[in-house]
Amino acid sequence: MISELSVRVLPGQAVSEQALKTYFSVENQVDVRRICAVRVLKKSIDARQRTIFVNLKVRLYVDEQPTDDEFLRTCYPDVEGKPQAVVVGAGPGGLFAALRLIELGIRPIVVERGKEVHERKKDIAQISRSQQVDGESNYSFGEGGAGAYSDGKLYTRSKKRGNVDKILNVFCQHGASTSILSDAHPHIGTDKLPRVIENMRNTILRCGGEVHFQTRMDALVMEKSRVVGIETSTGETFMGPVILATGHSARDVYRWLHGHKVRIEAKALAIGVRLEHPSALIDRLQYHSRDGRGAYLPAAEYSFVTQVQGRGVYSFCMCPGGFVVPAASGPEQIVVNGMSPSHRGSRWSNSGMVVEIHPDDIGGTDALCMLRYQEELEKLCWQQGNMKQTAPSQRMADFVKGKLSYDLPVSSYAPGLLSSPLHFWLPPFVGDRLRQGFQHFDRMSRGFLTNEAVVIGVETRTSSPVRIVRDNDTLQHVTVEGLFPCGEGAGYAGGIVSAGMDGERCAEALCAYVQG
Repeated sequence: MISELSVRVLPGQAVSEQALKTYFSVENQVDVRRICAVRVLKKSIDARQRTIFVNLKVRLYVDEQPTDDEFLRTCYPDVEGKPQAVVVGAGPGGLFAALRLIELGIRPIVVERGKEVHERKKDIAQISRSQQVDGESNYSFGEGGAGAYSDGKLYTRSKKRGNVDKILNVFCQHGASTSILSDAHPHIGTDKLPRVIENMRNTILRCGGEVHFQTRMDALVMEKSRVVGIETSTGETFMGPVILATGHSARDVYRWLHGHKVRIEAKALAIGVRLEHPSALIDRLQYHSRDGRGAYLPAAEYSFVTQVQGRGVYSFCMCPGGFVVPAASGPEQIVVNGMSPSHRGSRWSNSGMVVEIHPDDIGGTDALCMLRYQEELEKLCWQQGNMKQTAPSQRMADFVKGKLSYDLPVSSYAPGLLSSPLHFWLPPFVGDRLRQGFQHFDRMSRGFLTNEAVVIGVETRTSSPVRIVRDNDTLQHVTVEGLFPCGEGAGYAGGIVSAGMDGERCAEALCAYVQG
């Protein structure tokens, strides 16, 4: 007998399949030996009250073994000799675009300016040792994109833009845990995601596609107002219609497009800081317990949002049990981001705390105004950090009170922290709103505003500073035929899953274009 049930259990009862078998054996008065499997279909934690429950939807197998896979597989055919297309960027937008092109019978040529995912890890580690950033291999550039080494969270609200389940199933097919199919906030982890990305690349190669690393797109090849290929930093030219999935930090690409009259426009951003607490403190606050998470609960998450002076102030990319990382993509920049390994077991929890910024907030009038503002703030932060990757920082309560911090707590940020008056040098329309936002969040969760937490500057790469304008129906650029702006860098996604969904949509649009 196979049945689907929705239940509400204590954390210890949901900790493992064996614990669930024991629970259902008692509840259903069935010998536990007859329960062959319990497959979790949906899982979420309800921590609103002092007694914490786990909400589950499960498939219970009594006297029957599961006969189906835990995930749906996608068939990827051989596309050797088929019509080809160029995919610029091997982040989630580009990888999922390439895989979908293969499904549709088109041969993808993927070009990536950075290194393959494992080699890239060496350059990322070198940032903390040498205080220097490789401009082509860093937390933003390289196989896997900005998401590969910045947490691997798979939660998205953009469910109207594509098939979320398809994206998650493709990840499982390439080695991700099937828990991502059931968790309310699925997460692969920075320690597991590189292997998954490598497997996706191997699928592209096995099916007849190409992947070229350390190959930067320097120009589009255009015939009149039609894109027919790209020129690269290696001197090679690759021909075909182009899916442009370069990520939110490819400023040289935006400048090239703007300089060659390919229409782009400035886009609103969110800018602020990374806020890091001891994870035990966040566990106590979120789980309403002096004992914190206890033996069976994961590191606690939080999500805060409010309005201050007409602009949103909110937490972004919350990383429980994680690390703050140096995410600059070039010299004379400090940018911070967060990541978590799959076990989420570090001593710290962090999130971006950011303020919504519009072009008119900075007097911007042209397409690159928000990009330049990002650059200016990142350079100012670098100067405040002694022109290294040591990040200017301030204890949280000191920041709110406008006081310099004379010492700083131990932090996960490997290049090191430097005490700095962020309350003084952050732009007032950012700093003032953050201070008011922190006070509001403390009223929602008493103890959140504390000098045990540290504010680390600056978080500027929440999304792309531009939008590459495309037609809503064909997904091509509004004036340039054969160019398909894609993903977060083009201004149409925000995170791994939404970028993946947009990559699939762009692949489908390109296929329709090729077929005429």
